[in-house]
Amino acid sequence: MIDDPIIASQTPAEDFTIRQVWDAYTEEEHGVWDTLYERQSELLKGRTTHEFLDGLKKLSLSEGGIPNLDDLNPKLEALTGWKVVMVPHLVPDDVFFDHLANRRFPAGRFIRKADQLDYLQEPDIFHDIFGHVPLLTQPIFADYMEAYGKGGLRALEYNGLKNLARLYWYTVEFGLIKTPEGLRHYGAGIVSSFGEAQYSLESPSPHRIDFDLMRVMQTDYKIDDYQDVYFVIDSFEQLFEATQQDFAPLYDQLSKVSEAYTPQTILKTDSVLQKGTLEYSQSKSASKE
Repeated sequence: MIDDPIIASQTPAEDFTIRQVWDAYTEEEHGVWDTLYERQSELLKGRTTHEFLDGLKKLSLSEGGIPNLDDLNPKLEALTGWKVVMVPHLVPDDVFFDHLANRRFPAGRFIRKADQLDYLQEPDIFHDIFGHVPLLTQPIFADYMEAYGKGGLRALEYNGLKNLARLYWYTVEFGLIKTPEGLRHYGAGIVSSFGEAQYSLESPSPHRIDFDLMRVMQTDYKIDDYQDVYFVIDSFEQLFEATQQDFAPLYDQLSKVSEAYTPQTILKTDSVLQKGTLEYSQSKSASKE
């Protein structure tokens, strides 16, 4: 449970939003943001797509500790019409999708403790704002996220939520992209993680496979450790265009599939950029036996 008296003192609105109350953040909390920002932004040089790094600069996320939404949102809205809203915790699926469909990104108010820099189970404001918001300054990715929200609302009607969740996981959270300089990452779960920002590109353990929409929506993922597979897009335009179709026939086809692929699976039809050794996950499994 999140120990934040500011959250506890507020009754969320119908859309689950709360006030940020920026003045109530402590010096220690601002210090955690500054430590995370300095460490992560340095690590991401040469590893993260330039669109993400450009977004960091445009939004001035390094200035003065935890960003104040009163300062951040006018900059973001001027670029792509998006804004960030505060929520007390993870919100219901329909609420989440409605926010995205209306160009609102829900972010947690709380920030991790100083002894939790490397791992936190529930997304905090650093993951949500540092990890997600910089790419929302890019029109094509901003359009993709809005389309994803609208698609999510429709997925609820077709029992396609688990399939659409996999798309979010392997793109918005843990996506890699090809660039002239080589592979780079753009997913928020990677760029906000000190360990996975290195592992996702440099470890021989995970598979790296070209993005294919149906393949992604049939592949399970790991929520509590580094990934065994990363899907790689050619460009954000490719990602947006792949999702500009009626998903109803796709959900119908997927409903007839009995089991999802495991993250360790490689198919004959895959375009494999690197077949991983899976050494990392195998060693973790062996240590539990």
